[in-house]
Amino acid sequence: MTDQSDAETGWRGSYEGWLEAAYEALVENGIDAVKILPLANRLKLSRTSFYWHFKDRETLLQALASRWDTRTTAPLVAAASSYAETEAEALLNVIGCFLREETFDDRLEFAVRSWALQDDRIMERVRAADSLRLTALCDLLRKWGHEPIDADVRARTIYLAQIGYISMQVREPLALRMARIPNYVEIYSGGKAPEPREMARFYARHDYVPVS
Repeated sequence: MTDQSDAETGWRGSYEGWLEAAYEALVENGIDAVKILPLANRLKLSRTSFYWHFKDRETLLQALASRWDTRTTAPLVAAASSYAETEAEALLNVIGCFLREETFDDRLEFAVRSWALQDDRIMERVRAADSLRLTALCDLLRKWGHEPIDADVRARTIYLAQIGYISMQVREPLALRMARIPNYVEIYSGGKAPEPREMARFYARHDYVPVS
């Protein structure tokens, strides 16, 4: 017996399934690829199935923008305010946020920033997120005794370096990036390098074993 496609069986997919397909289209090929018919073809569903889950394409795009907030800004702000015994450890929390896609989705960040170049509303959303993230980093630094202007400049140094990694699509070996992290912490903090025990805990949290 010949298998029927999902479109033929009447299966309409799920909200998360459509959103995940839109996410993959966005990060692979940009916002112009996020269209209803190509997504339906990707999912092997009928085009009309889309409307069981989303009012229109704009509603889907807003859901994508919300996913971006959840997968980038929210975890970064949480990392900046998470518990730390020292300033070095606080900065390691922030740096560590960028090392895993589940705590900072760099593919989605790149795609949304590219999308923002075509959509003023998304650009406003990106700028608002930038401001929120920088404020969180400033608050972290001020907590550890930095004066306002010093905290602002250091926060920008941290943030622009990390966003630069994403915007430039830097792909370096994990061992090399890990080896540089103590120096980044020292620069960001103004001379407070992490202790070996702090780096050991950091490596353990990220399942990394330093090369001898």
